Amino acid sequence: MTQETEIPLTHPKEASEGIPPVMGPGYTFRSISEKISSITLARRTPRAWWLGFAVTFAFTLLLLYTILYLLFQGVGIWGINVPVAWGFAIINFVWWIGIGHAGTLISAILLLLHQKWRTSINRFAEAMTLFAVANAGLFPLFHMGRPWFFYWLLPYPNTMRVWPQFRSPLVWDVFAVSTYGTVSLLFWYVGLIPDLATLRDRARNRFVQIIYGIMAMGWRGSAYHWKRYEMTYLILAALATPLVLSVHTVVSFDFSVAILPGWHSTIFPPYFVAGAIYSGFAMVLVLAIPLRTFYGLQDFITMRHLQNMAKVTLATGLIVGYGYGIEAFMGFYSGNIYEKFTQLNRMFGPYAVYYWALIFCNVIAIQSLWFKSVRNNPVWLFLISLIVLVGMWLERYVIVITSLHRDFLPSSWGNYAPTVWDWTMYLGTIGFFLALMFLFVRLLPMISISEMQTLLAESKEAGEVTTEEKR
Repeated sequence: MTQETEIPLTHPKEASEGIPPVMGPGYTFRSISEKISSITLARRTPRAWWLGFAVTFAFTLLLLYTILYLLFQGVGIWGINVPVAWGFAIINFVWWIGIGHAGTLISAILLLLHQKWRTSINRFAEAMTLFAVANAGLFPLFHMGRPWFFYWLLPYPNTMRVWPQFRSPLVWDVFAVSTYGTVSLLFWYVGLIPDLATLRDRARNRFVQIIYGIMAMGWRGSAYHWKRYEMTYLILAALATPLVLSVHTVVSFDFSVAILPGWHSTIFPPYFVAGAIYSGFAMVLVLAIPLRTFYGLQDFITMRHLQNMAKVTLATGLIVGYGYGIEAFMGFYSGNIYEKFTQLNRMFGPYAVYYWALIFCNVIAIQSLWFKSVRNNPVWLFLISLIVLVGMWLERYVIVITSLHRDFLPSSWGNYAPTVWDWTMYLGTIGFFLALMFLFVRLLPMISISEMQTLLAESKEAGEVTTEEKR
Protein backbone atom coordinates (compact mmCIF):
# COMPACT_ATOMS: atom_id res chain seq x y z
CA MET A 1 0.00 0.00 0.00
CA THR A 2 2.70 2.51 -0.92
CA GLN A 3 1.72 3.55 -4.43
CA GLU A 4 -0.28 6.79 -4.39
CA THR A 5 -2.41 6.11 -7.44
CA GLU A 6 -5.66 8.05 -7.51
CA ILE A 7 -8.45 5.64 -8.32
CA PRO A 8 -12.18 5.84 -7.68
CA LEU A 9 -13.61 3.37 -5.18
CA THR A 10 -16.23 2.10 -7.58
CA HIS A 11 -16.35 -1.29 -9.19
CA PRO A 12 -16.68 -0.92 -13.00
CA LYS A 13 -19.85 -3.02 -12.96
CA GLU A 14 -21.38 -0.74 -10.33
CA ALA A 15 -20.47 2.34 -12.32
CA SER A 16 -22.05 0.94 -15.46
CA GLU A 17 -25.26 0.15 -13.58
CA GLY A 18 -25.47 3.60 -12.03
CA ILE A 19 -24.98 2.36 -8.46
CA PRO A 20 -23.57 5.06 -6.16
CA PRO A 21 -19.93 4.40 -5.21
CA VAL A 22 -18.83 3.14 -1.82
CA MET A 23 -16.60 6.19 -1.49
CA GLY A 24 -15.93 9.26 -3.58
CA PRO A 25 -13.21 9.18 -6.25
CA GLY A 26 -9.75 10.74 -6.11
CA TYR A 27 -8.53 9.27 -2.80
CA THR A 28 -5.15 7.69 -2.14
CA PHE A 29 -3.90 5.70 0.84
CA ARG A 30 -2.18 8.77 2.24
CA SER A 31 -5.14 11.07 1.70
CA ILE A 32 -7.47 8.63 3.46
CA SER A 33 -5.19 8.61 6.50
CA GLU A 34 -4.88 12.39 6.41
CA LYS A 35 -8.61 13.03 6.05
CA ILE A 36 -9.72 10.77 8.92
CA SER A 37 -6.82 11.24 11.34
CA SER A 38 -6.82 15.03 10.99
CA ILE A 39 -10.21 15.15 12.77
CA THR A 40 -8.66 13.50 15.81
CA LEU A 41 -5.19 15.09 15.68
CA ALA A 42 -6.38 18.63 14.96
CA ARG A 43 -4.75 21.08 17.35
CA ARG A 44 -7.82 23.26 17.71
CA THR A 45 -11.19 21.83 18.61
CA PRO A 46 -14.11 23.45 16.70
CA ARG A 47 -16.36 25.73 18.72
CA ALA A 48 -19.42 23.79 17.62
CA TRP A 49 -17.91 20.69 19.22
CA TRP A 50 -17.39 22.52 22.50
CA LEU A 51 -20.96 23.83 22.41
CA GLY A 52 -22.44 20.39 21.73
CA PHE A 53 -20.29 18.75 24.38
CA ALA A 54 -21.19 21.43 26.94
CA VAL A 55 -24.92 20.84 26.41
CA THR A 56 -24.64 17.05 26.60
CA PHE A 57 -22.32 17.23 29.61
CA ALA A 58 -24.90 19.40 31.39
CA PHE A 59 -27.45 16.61 30.90
CA THR A 60 -24.84 14.13 32.16
CA LEU A 61 -24.54 16.18 35.35
CA LEU A 62 -28.33 16.09 35.59
CA LEU A 63 -28.13 12.29 35.42
CA LEU A 64 -25.52 12.19 38.20
CA TYR A 65 -27.64 14.45 40.40
CA THR A 66 -30.71 12.27 39.81
CA ILE A 67 -28.79 9.12 40.70
CA LEU A 68 -27.41 10.72 43.85
CA TYR A 69 -30.88 11.84 44.93
CA LEU A 70 -32.23 8.38 44.09
CA LEU A 71 -29.65 6.70 46.32
CA PHE A 72 -30.63 8.91 49.25
CA GLN A 73 -34.42 8.79 48.77
CA GLY A 74 -35.05 5.40 47.15
CA VAL A 75 -37.08 4.36 44.10
CA GLY A 76 -40.17 5.98 45.58
CA ILE A 77 -39.20 9.19 43.78
CA TRP A 78 -40.17 7.41 40.56
CA GLY A 79 -43.75 6.98 39.44
CA ILE A 80 -43.82 3.21 40.01
CA ASN A 81 -46.58 1.90 42.26
CA VAL A 82 -48.81 -1.11 42.79
CA PRO A 83 -49.73 -2.58 40.33
CA VAL A 84 -47.29 -0.80 37.94
CA ALA A 85 -44.05 -1.91 39.59
CA TRP A 86 -42.12 -1.53 36.34
CA GLY A 87 -41.97 1.95 34.86
CA PHE A 88 -39.44 4.11 33.03
CA ALA A 89 -36.48 2.07 34.25
CA ILE A 90 -37.45 -1.11 32.38
CA ILE A 91 -38.82 0.85 29.41
CA ASN A 92 -35.53 2.70 28.97
CA PHE A 93 -33.48 -0.44 29.60
CA VAL A 94 -35.14 -2.26 26.70
CA TRP A 95 -34.95 0.88 24.51
CA TRP A 96 -31.21 1.37 25.02
CA ILE A 97 -30.40 -2.32 24.54
CA GLY A 98 -32.28 -2.23 21.24
CA ILE A 99 -30.34 0.79 20.01
CA GLY A 100 -27.08 -1.08 20.48
CA HIS A 101 -28.08 -3.90 18.14
CA ALA A 102 -27.39 -2.11 14.87
CA GLY A 103 -23.74 -1.67 15.75
CA THR A 104 -23.24 -5.40 16.22
CA LEU A 105 -25.19 -6.25 13.08
CA ILE A 106 -23.25 -3.74 10.94
CA SER A 107 -19.89 -4.79 12.36
CA ALA A 108 -20.21 -8.55 12.72
CA ILE A 109 -22.92 -9.92 10.44
CA LEU A 110 -22.22 -7.63 7.49
CA LEU A 111 -18.50 -8.37 7.87
CA LEU A 112 -19.13 -12.11 7.65
CA LEU A 113 -21.40 -11.52 4.65
CA HIS A 114 -18.67 -9.44 2.94
CA GLN A 115 -20.83 -6.34 2.65
CA LYS A 116 -18.29 -3.61 1.90
CA TRP A 117 -20.70 -0.73 2.40
CA ARG A 118 -20.40 -1.29 6.17
CA THR A 119 -16.81 0.03 6.13
CA SER A 120 -17.59 3.73 6.54
CA ILE A 121 -20.13 3.35 9.34
CA ASN A 122 -19.05 0.36 11.40
CA ARG A 123 -16.66 2.21 13.72
CA PHE A 124 -19.05 4.74 15.22
CA ALA A 125 -21.86 2.15 15.12
CA GLU A 126 -19.71 -0.08 17.36
CA ALA A 127 -19.06 2.87 19.68
CA MET A 128 -22.80 3.54 19.72
CA THR A 129 -23.35 -0.04 20.86
CA LEU A 130 -20.99 0.31 23.80
CA PHE A 131 -22.45 3.61 24.96
CA ALA A 132 -26.02 2.33 24.61
CA VAL A 133 -25.25 -0.80 26.65
CA ALA A 134 -23.59 1.34 29.33
CA ASN A 135 -26.76 3.43 29.62
CA ALA A 136 -29.00 0.37 29.56
CA GLY A 137 -27.15 -1.21 32.45
CA LEU A 138 -27.86 1.75 34.72
CA PHE A 139 -31.62 1.25 34.82
CA PRO A 140 -32.01 -2.33 36.16
CA LEU A 141 -29.11 -1.65 38.52
CA PHE A 142 -30.86 1.26 40.24
CA HIS A 143 -34.30 -0.31 39.82
CA MET A 144 -33.17 -2.94 42.34
CA GLY A 145 -33.61 -0.36 45.09
CA ARG A 146 -30.38 -1.44 46.78
CA PRO A 147 -27.84 -1.40 43.92
CA TRP A 148 -24.92 -2.09 46.24
CA PHE A 149 -26.22 -5.66 46.44
CA PHE A 150 -26.09 -6.19 42.67
CA TYR A 151 -23.61 -9.03 43.13
CA TRP A 152 -26.44 -11.16 44.47
CA LEU A 153 -27.34 -11.77 40.83
CA LEU A 154 -23.89 -13.18 40.10
CA PRO A 155 -22.89 -16.85 40.64
CA TYR A 156 -20.51 -16.01 43.47
CA PRO A 157 -19.53 -18.74 46.01
CA ASN A 158 -22.52 -19.72 48.09
CA THR A 159 -21.15 -18.54 51.42
CA MET A 160 -24.47 -16.89 52.32
CA ARG A 161 -26.51 -19.91 51.15
CA VAL A 162 -28.54 -17.61 48.91
CA TRP A 163 -28.17 -18.45 45.24
CA PRO A 164 -29.71 -16.37 42.45
CA GLN A 165 -32.95 -17.70 41.01
CA PHE A 166 -31.58 -19.07 37.73
CA ARG A 167 -35.08 -19.72 36.42
CA SER A 168 -35.71 -15.97 36.37
CA PRO A 169 -35.13 -14.15 33.07
CA LEU A 170 -33.98 -11.14 35.11
CA VAL A 171 -30.92 -13.18 36.05
CA TRP A 172 -30.51 -14.24 32.43
CA ASP A 173 -30.34 -10.55 31.54
CA VAL A 174 -27.22 -10.16 33.65
CA PHE A 175 -25.40 -12.88 31.73
CA ALA A 176 -26.73 -11.84 28.31
CA VAL A 177 -26.03 -8.12 28.62
CA SER A 178 -22.63 -8.53 30.29
CA THR A 179 -21.55 -11.00 27.59
CA TYR A 180 -22.85 -8.69 24.88
CA GLY A 181 -21.02 -5.71 26.32
CA THR A 182 -17.75 -7.62 26.76
CA VAL A 183 -17.69 -9.07 23.23
CA SER A 184 -18.70 -5.73 21.72
CA LEU A 185 -15.90 -3.94 23.60
CA LEU A 186 -13.29 -6.48 22.47
CA PHE A 187 -14.54 -6.35 18.87
CA TRP A 188 -14.45 -2.54 18.86
CA TYR A 189 -11.00 -2.31 20.41
CA VAL A 190 -9.40 -4.95 18.18
CA GLY A 191 -10.66 -3.08 15.12
CA LEU A 192 -9.13 0.13 16.49
CA ILE A 193 -5.58 -1.19 16.91
CA PRO A 194 -4.24 -0.50 13.36
CA ASP A 195 -5.79 2.98 13.41
CA LEU A 196 -4.32 3.73 16.83
CA ALA A 197 -0.90 2.92 15.38
CA THR A 198 -1.61 5.33 12.51
CA LEU A 199 -2.48 8.08 15.00
CA ARG A 200 0.67 7.25 16.96
CA ASP A 201 2.83 7.65 13.87
CA ARG A 202 1.14 10.84 12.66
CA ALA A 203 0.86 12.65 16.00
CA ARG A 204 3.32 15.50 16.61
CA ASN A 205 2.79 15.87 20.34
CA ARG A 206 5.03 13.52 22.32
CA PHE A 207 2.43 12.88 25.04
CA VAL A 208 -0.19 12.03 22.41
CA GLN A 209 2.25 9.67 20.72
CA ILE A 210 2.83 7.82 24.00
CA ILE A 211 -0.89 7.48 24.74
CA TYR A 212 -1.77 6.17 21.28
CA GLY A 213 1.38 4.01 21.30
CA ILE A 214 0.30 2.28 24.51
CA MET A 215 -3.21 1.74 23.15
CA ALA A 216 -1.79 0.38 19.85
CA MET A 217 -0.10 -2.45 21.81
CA GLY A 218 3.08 -2.42 19.74
CA TRP A 219 1.41 -2.64 16.33
CA ARG A 220 3.93 -2.39 13.49
CA GLY A 221 1.84 -3.55 10.56
CA SER A 222 3.90 -6.65 9.84
CA ALA A 223 2.44 -9.62 7.97
CA TYR A 224 2.40 -11.56 11.25
CA HIS A 225 0.42 -8.76 12.93
CA TRP A 226 -2.11 -8.60 10.10
CA LYS A 227 -2.57 -12.37 10.12
CA ARG A 228 -3.31 -12.44 13.86
CA TYR A 229 -5.46 -9.35 13.59
CA GLU A 230 -7.67 -10.73 10.83
CA MET A 231 -8.04 -14.08 12.60
CA THR A 232 -9.00 -12.43 15.90
CA TYR A 233 -11.37 -10.02 14.17
CA LEU A 234 -13.22 -12.83 12.40
CA ILE A 235 -13.45 -14.94 15.56
CA LEU A 236 -14.94 -12.02 17.50
CA ALA A 237 -17.36 -11.36 14.62
CA ALA A 238 -18.48 -14.98 14.75
CA LEU A 239 -18.97 -14.72 18.52
CA ALA A 240 -20.88 -11.44 18.23
CA THR A 241 -23.25 -12.66 15.51
CA PRO A 242 -25.41 -14.96 17.69
CA LEU A 243 -25.53 -12.21 20.32
CA VAL A 244 -27.61 -10.10 17.94
CA LEU A 245 -30.34 -12.72 18.24
CA SER A 246 -29.78 -13.94 21.78
CA VAL A 247 -29.52 -10.71 23.78
CA HIS A 248 -32.82 -9.12 22.86
CA THR A 249 -34.45 -12.55 22.87
CA VAL A 250 -33.45 -12.90 26.51
CA VAL A 251 -34.69 -9.37 27.17
CA SER A 252 -38.06 -10.30 25.64
CA PHE A 253 -38.23 -13.27 28.06
CA ASP A 254 -38.60 -10.72 30.88
CA PHE A 255 -42.12 -10.29 29.54
CA SER A 256 -43.05 -13.42 27.61
CA VAL A 257 -42.43 -15.90 30.46
CA ALA A 258 -44.86 -13.98 32.67
CA ILE A 259 -48.53 -15.00 32.73
CA LEU A 260 -49.86 -11.47 32.36
CA PRO A 261 -52.10 -10.87 29.33
CA GLY A 262 -50.27 -8.93 26.66
CA TRP A 263 -46.92 -10.34 27.76
CA HIS A 264 -47.36 -14.10 27.62
CA SER A 265 -46.66 -14.43 23.90
CA THR A 266 -44.33 -16.54 21.76
CA ILE A 267 -44.03 -13.77 19.17
CA PHE A 268 -42.05 -11.53 21.51
CA PRO A 269 -38.52 -12.89 20.84
CA PRO A 270 -38.45 -12.44 17.02
CA TYR A 271 -40.35 -9.19 17.07
CA PHE A 272 -38.18 -7.76 19.84
CA VAL A 273 -35.07 -8.61 17.81
CA ALA A 274 -36.52 -6.97 14.68
CA GLY A 275 -37.52 -3.92 16.74
CA ALA A 276 -34.01 -3.69 18.19
CA ILE A 277 -32.38 -3.66 14.76
CA TYR A 278 -35.06 -1.21 13.61
CA SER A 279 -34.33 1.34 16.34
CA GLY A 280 -30.59 0.70 16.09
CA PHE A 281 -30.40 1.58 12.41
CA ALA A 282 -32.53 4.65 13.08
CA MET A 283 -29.96 5.79 15.64
CA VAL A 284 -27.09 5.12 13.21
CA LEU A 285 -28.80 7.40 10.69
CA VAL A 286 -29.37 10.06 13.35
CA LEU A 287 -25.64 10.01 14.10
CA ALA A 288 -24.26 9.51 10.59
CA ILE A 289 -26.12 12.34 8.85
CA PRO A 290 -24.88 15.18 11.13
CA LEU A 291 -21.35 13.71 11.25
CA ARG A 292 -20.98 13.53 7.47
CA THR A 293 -22.26 17.10 7.17
CA PHE A 294 -20.28 18.70 9.99
CA TYR A 295 -16.94 17.02 9.17
CA GLY A 296 -17.35 17.00 5.38
CA LEU A 297 -17.36 13.20 5.10
CA GLN A 298 -19.74 12.95 2.14
CA ASP A 299 -17.04 11.09 0.18
CA PHE A 300 -16.80 8.43 2.89
CA ILE A 301 -20.38 8.20 4.13
CA THR A 302 -22.05 8.43 0.74
CA MET A 303 -25.66 8.36 -0.30
CA ARG A 304 -25.25 4.65 -0.95
CA HIS A 305 -24.68 4.11 2.77
CA LEU A 306 -27.72 6.19 3.70
CA GLN A 307 -29.87 4.39 1.11
CA ASN A 308 -28.84 0.94 2.38
CA MET A 309 -29.52 1.90 5.98
CA ALA A 310 -32.89 3.35 4.96
CA LYS A 311 -33.76 0.08 3.20
CA VAL A 312 -32.83 -1.98 6.27
CA THR A 313 -34.89 0.40 8.41
CA LEU A 314 -37.87 -0.04 6.10
CA ALA A 315 -37.52 -3.84 6.05
CA THR A 316 -37.28 -4.19 9.83
CA GLY A 317 -40.08 -1.65 10.24
CA LEU A 318 -42.34 -3.82 8.13
CA ILE A 319 -41.45 -6.83 10.30
CA VAL A 320 -42.33 -4.81 13.41
CA GLY A 321 -45.62 -3.72 11.83
CA TYR A 322 -46.38 -7.36 11.02
CA GLY A 323 -45.69 -8.19 14.67
CA TYR A 324 -48.21 -5.57 15.79
CA GLY A 325 -50.82 -7.05 13.47
CA ILE A 326 -50.23 -10.64 14.59
CA GLU A 327 -50.27 -9.61 18.25
CA ALA A 328 -53.64 -7.88 17.84
CA PHE A 329 -55.03 -10.72 15.71
CA MET A 330 -54.06 -13.41 18.21
CA GLY A 331 -55.51 -11.36 21.04
CA PHE A 332 -58.95 -11.61 19.41
CA TYR A 333 -58.56 -15.00 17.69
CA SER A 334 -57.37 -16.84 20.81
CA GLY A 335 -60.73 -16.57 22.52
CA ASN A 336 -59.01 -15.57 25.76
CA ILE A 337 -61.11 -12.80 27.30
CA TYR A 338 -58.11 -11.33 29.12
CA GLU A 339 -55.97 -11.13 25.97
CA LYS A 340 -58.87 -9.60 24.08
CA PHE A 341 -59.42 -7.03 26.82
CA THR A 342 -55.71 -6.13 26.84
CA GLN A 343 -55.78 -5.39 23.11
CA LEU A 344 -58.93 -3.29 23.44
CA ASN A 345 -57.44 -1.50 26.45
CA ARG A 346 -54.32 -0.64 24.45
CA MET A 347 -56.37 0.71 21.58
CA PHE A 348 -59.11 2.53 23.46
CA GLY A 349 -58.08 2.66 27.13
CA PRO A 350 -56.34 5.39 29.16
CA TYR A 351 -53.11 4.99 27.15
CA ALA A 352 -54.69 4.75 23.71
CA VAL A 353 -52.96 7.93 22.52
CA TYR A 354 -49.58 6.28 23.06
CA TYR A 355 -50.65 3.18 21.15
CA TRP A 356 -51.83 5.05 18.08
CA ALA A 357 -48.79 7.34 18.24
CA LEU A 358 -46.48 4.32 18.09
CA ILE A 359 -48.47 2.91 15.15
CA PHE A 360 -47.97 6.18 13.30
CA CYS A 361 -44.27 6.44 14.14
CA ASN A 362 -43.30 2.81 13.55
CA VAL A 363 -45.62 1.75 10.74
CA ILE A 364 -47.07 4.70 8.85
CA ALA A 365 -44.21 7.24 8.86
CA ILE A 366 -41.66 4.81 7.38
CA GLN A 367 -43.80 4.06 4.34
CA SER A 368 -42.31 7.15 2.74
CA LEU A 369 -39.00 5.23 2.53
CA TRP A 370 -40.45 3.31 -0.42
CA PHE A 371 -39.71 6.41 -2.49
CA LYS A 372 -36.15 6.86 -3.72
CA SER A 373 -36.44 10.63 -3.52
CA VAL A 374 -36.98 10.34 0.26
CA ARG A 375 -34.11 7.86 0.68
CA ASN A 376 -31.85 10.27 -1.21
CA ASN A 377 -32.75 13.19 1.04
CA PRO A 378 -30.61 13.26 4.24
CA VAL A 379 -32.94 15.75 5.95
CA TRP A 380 -35.97 13.50 5.48
CA LEU A 381 -33.99 10.45 6.57
CA PHE A 382 -32.89 12.27 9.72
CA LEU A 383 -36.45 13.31 10.61
CA ILE A 384 -37.90 9.86 9.89
CA SER A 385 -35.20 8.24 12.02
CA LEU A 386 -36.05 10.53 14.94
CA ILE A 387 -39.71 9.59 14.55
CA VAL A 388 -38.76 5.88 14.61
CA LEU A 389 -36.75 6.34 17.82
CA VAL A 390 -39.72 8.03 19.46
CA GLY A 391 -42.05 5.30 18.20
CA MET A 392 -39.87 2.48 19.52
CA TRP A 393 -39.74 4.14 22.94
CA LEU A 394 -43.54 4.42 22.87
CA GLU A 395 -43.76 0.73 21.96
CA ARG A 396 -41.85 -0.23 25.10
CA TYR A 397 -44.00 2.17 27.14
CA VAL A 398 -47.22 0.56 25.88
CA ILE A 399 -45.95 -3.00 26.38
CA VAL A 400 -44.82 -2.40 29.95
CA ILE A 401 -47.55 -0.12 31.27
CA THR A 402 -50.76 -1.40 29.65
CA SER A 403 -50.21 -4.99 30.77
CA LEU A 404 -49.39 -4.02 34.34
CA HIS A 405 -51.96 -1.36 35.08
CA ARG A 406 -54.95 -3.62 34.31
CA ASP A 407 -54.51 -7.35 34.71
CA PHE A 408 -57.00 -10.04 35.84
CA LEU A 409 -58.75 -8.38 38.79
CA PRO A 410 -60.42 -4.96 38.42
CA SER A 411 -59.92 -4.45 42.16
CA SER A 412 -56.13 -4.28 41.58
CA TRP A 413 -56.22 -1.86 38.66
CA GLY A 414 -54.31 1.40 38.77
CA ASN A 415 -52.70 4.03 36.56
CA TYR A 416 -49.12 5.11 36.07
CA ALA A 417 -47.66 8.57 35.59
CA PRO A 418 -43.91 9.28 35.42
CA THR A 419 -42.47 11.86 37.80
CA VAL A 420 -39.95 14.57 37.04
CA TRP A 421 -37.22 12.23 38.32
CA ASP A 422 -38.18 9.61 35.73
CA TRP A 423 -37.73 12.20 33.02
CA THR A 424 -34.47 13.64 34.36
CA MET A 425 -32.88 10.20 34.50
CA TYR A 426 -34.04 9.36 30.99
CA LEU A 427 -32.91 12.69 29.51
CA GLY A 428 -29.69 12.40 31.49
CA THR A 429 -28.84 9.09 29.85
CA ILE A 430 -29.44 10.63 26.42
CA GLY A 431 -27.04 13.43 27.37
CA PHE A 432 -24.52 10.88 28.68
CA PHE A 433 -24.76 8.88 25.45
CA LEU A 434 -24.20 11.95 23.27
CA ALA A 435 -21.38 13.24 25.49
CA LEU A 436 -19.57 9.92 25.04
CA MET A 437 -20.12 10.19 21.28
CA PHE A 438 -18.63 13.70 21.26
CA LEU A 439 -15.55 12.43 23.11
CA PHE A 440 -15.24 9.45 20.81
CA VAL A 441 -15.39 11.59 17.66
CA ARG A 442 -12.74 13.94 19.05
CA LEU A 443 -10.30 11.38 20.47
CA LEU A 444 -10.57 8.35 18.17
CA PRO A 445 -11.04 7.84 14.41
CA MET A 446 -14.76 7.62 13.73
CA ILE A 447 -14.12 5.79 10.42
CA SER A 448 -11.77 2.84 10.09
CA ILE A 449 -8.64 4.03 8.28
CA SER A 450 -7.24 0.55 7.67
CA GLU A 451 -10.51 -0.83 6.28
CA MET A 452 -10.97 2.16 3.96
CA GLN A 453 -7.44 1.63 2.63
CA THR A 454 -8.17 -2.05 2.14
CA LEU A 455 -11.28 -1.09 0.21
CA LEU A 456 -9.16 1.20 -1.97
CA ALA A 457 -6.69 -1.62 -2.66
CA GLU A 458 -9.49 -4.02 -3.61
CA SER A 459 -11.03 -1.43 -5.91
CA LYS A 460 -7.67 -0.90 -7.56
CA GLU A 461 -7.27 -4.64 -8.11
CA ALA A 462 -10.78 -4.85 -9.55
CA GLY A 463 -9.98 -2.02 -11.94
CA GLU A 464 -6.73 -3.67 -13.07
CA VAL A 465 -8.47 -7.02 -13.63
CA THR A 466 -11.16 -5.35 -15.71
CA THR A 467 -8.50 -3.62 -17.82
CA GLU A 468 -6.73 -6.92 -18.47
CA GLU A 469 -10.01 -8.56 -19.46
CA LYS A 470 -10.67 -5.78 -21.98
CA ARG A 471 -7.27 -6.36 -23.54
